[in-house]
Amino acid sequence: MIHIIDTEHPWDVYSINSGHTEVISCLEWDQSGSRLLSADGDGQIRCWWMSEHLVNSWESGLSSSLDGEPVVALSWLHNGVKLALHVEMSGSTNFGEKFSRVKFSPSLTLFGGKPMEGWLAVTVSGLVTVSLLKPGGALLTASESLCRLRGRVALADIAFTGGGNIVVAATDGNSSSPVQFYKVVVSVVSEKCRIDTELLPSLFLRCTTDPLRRDKYPAVTHLKFLTRENSEQVLLCASNQSGSIVECWSLRKEGLPVNNIFQHRSPVVGEKQPTILKWRILSATNDLERVSAVALPKLPISISNTDLKVASDTKFCPGLGLALAFHDGSIHILHRLSLHTMGVFYGSSSSGPGQRPGDDSAIKRQRTAGPALHFKALQFSWTSLALAGVDNHGKLHMLRVSPSMGQMLDMNTTLRHLLFLLEYCMVTGYDWWDVLLHVQPTMVHNLVEKLHEEYMRQNQALQQVLATRIVAVKASLCKLSSATAARACDFHAKLLLIAISSTLKSLLRPHTLNTPDKSPGDRLTEICAKNTDTDIDKVMINLKTEEFVLDGPPLQSLQQLIQWVGDFVLYLLANLPNQVMNEVCPNFGPGSMVRPGFGFLRDGSSLGMLREMLVMIRIWGLLKPGCLPTFTATSDSQDSMSLLFRLLTKLWLCSRDDGPPQDPDDSLIDECCLLPSQLLVPSMDWLPVNDGVIVKLQGKQPLRLQFGKAASLPGLGGAAPLEVFTRSPGSQRMDNLRCVHMGVCPTEESKACTRCGCVTMLRSPNKTNAMKQWEQRWIKNCLCGGLWRRIPC
Repeated sequence: MIHIIDTEHPWDVYSINSGHTEVISCLEWDQSGSRLLSADGDGQIRCWWMSEHLVNSWESGLSSSLDGEPVVALSWLHNGVKLALHVEMSGSTNFGEKFSRVKFSPSLTLFGGKPMEGWLAVTVSGLVTVSLLKPGGALLTASESLCRLRGRVALADIAFTGGGNIVVAATDGNSSSPVQFYKVVVSVVSEKCRIDTELLPSLFLRCTTDPLRRDKYPAVTHLKFLTRENSEQVLLCASNQSGSIVECWSLRKEGLPVNNIFQHRSPVVGEKQPTILKWRILSATNDLERVSAVALPKLPISISNTDLKVASDTKFCPGLGLALAFHDGSIHILHRLSLHTMGVFYGSSSSGPGQRPGDDSAIKRQRTAGPALHFKALQFSWTSLALAGVDNHGKLHMLRVSPSMGQMLDMNTTLRHLLFLLEYCMVTGYDWWDVLLHVQPTMVHNLVEKLHEEYMRQNQALQQVLATRIVAVKASLCKLSSATAARACDFHAKLLLIAISSTLKSLLRPHTLNTPDKSPGDRLTEICAKNTDTDIDKVMINLKTEEFVLDGPPLQSLQQLIQWVGDFVLYLLANLPNQVMNEVCPNFGPGSMVRPGFGFLRDGSSLGMLREMLVMIRIWGLLKPGCLPTFTATSDSQDSMSLLFRLLTKLWLCSRDDGPPQDPDDSLIDECCLLPSQLLVPSMDWLPVNDGVIVKLQGKQPLRLQFGKAASLPGLGGAAPLEVFTRSPGSQRMDNLRCVHMGVCPTEESKACTRCGCVTMLRSPNKTNAMKQWEQRWIKNCLCGGLWRRIPC
């Protein structure tokens, strides 16, 4: 069986009947986390992917096999994407200087330089097998011996070079035998996969050449390249029944000494001294307890001398430490180059599944009496701030790893470290869940503000690329504190607002065939920004209304999205008096806590976006009245759209980006006070009602969970949630993407976002192309970029 768990809902286990006939020896995720390779002791390799893009639904349709050849190492081919994180530039205002793209070639390319997908495996008899995924879905497979004289391979690891080659390290498990290295080149010739191998310099463990340790550690138990993109540094662990020793080796280019006979001849112009590649030991540990598992950092931190010095000075440790788990239950974090101890965690035999025994301090703890559990497998998260492990009793553990390894830091430095890693996640697209483990509620406001400041310093093109991702990061941060929970709602609403705005604008088409300098959507934005008139009909006069002419069916099918825009504008304006009162008098009244919608009062760009959509909807309403939002008015003669546009424009004028912010005047507040007596104000179904574990991990005490049983502990420091977040058992369920009600007891299968809790129906009830296109945008990911999981009806 293969068990797959989402870290935000660790109790929800999805178990797959793997179909393997022997014990599974290797599991390997791809870079996106949407595909998984599994290999067993009979040489069978299977490729798994998400069914319907759900994290708790998996299927397999591709496999390769080498009968009777147990697989000892497995890896996806490299796609050629490599980043370097420069600690030296952490204070720079340019993301491109902090996170630079490194020139790196894919393992194999298709026509046009596109990387070809596939995997590579090494078997116990010294065979290397490669399977390539062709664009049509077919599988090309080939096998080749690593060298002419095949021998037993007990341990192996795979790394990649910048030139597109693959390097395999292999050992027969005997510490007195050499550790061999091979270059593997994969190519496609005449529609067939070809593998060429070449022997590289090998090494002998230093402990076997030491007279005092020659026979002390007879077996090599762990062999790992320090990173999959660095084939020039390797970590080796030799062990006996009670202890281990770890060595770190580096491949270096050295000059080849020339015989004296040749040194006296006249040198040739431009001639260089011949060089060879040779393995040299970087560092080694003293005698240790027996090592049970090794975890290597995934954060691609630059290890230049300058970067290492800045990291040391600022006590920035992520990406610099590797983890060793021992049979006594402890875990040591060692520096990846010097192997000096950076932090130690002592486990407890009573640790429960999902427990976080190590807190931020990463300080040594007293060992407990009795047989201690030990970890059989360890894995760092992408930013190296969390460590997941499985012990010998099958329990799952999650440990927080402090960014400073327990060293005392001032608040500004701590915030700067977390901000640096949040920026890295934002640029790369990796999940920032492990960074949130270290964010305390008191840090949330400062982190959100600093993240926004750094974002605004980027160029316009990069801002556009990261526009939705930064909103998603802010929403995740704001959930961690009860004081900012309402702002999380605002950020989720902004994500939906941006998506609806871009969808509605994409329906506009230029009237003439010749391509204009600006699209109709851009012209609409420009005209609405310049025209400050509060009369919606006067703003329409300046637009080319022929660009807004659409067929009836697309408009009618999008009515539910249009209705959400209208309801949202009405809600914002009707709640403006209370929001302003809370801003002026924070302690006013019993319900003085900031409510959802507050963040839009000063957000000129979002208010301008709402204003543009009201203009579009107004024009479309003249063509197809059925697409207009429906309001319940107290007077039949009430022009609701004109009223909302007029009030929204007045509010927008107070917060425009090109002028100083102003407080809403008394006349606007008075008119908004009258809104509930003119129009029925809808109750907004605010997102997030999130049942994830991250909001329950703010304390320092270990959290014990049970598989199959959802956590019921209070979050947000135990504070009572706002009434807008509570759901009574008989309340309507909302499809947060389609903006429709599903009823009190929905019968349709649904899926929920693992990150924000957004719920939507799994199957589309719509048949029109316009709505299907809207749904296709979110088939893989939620609005916030989170993954989907199937939830029970």
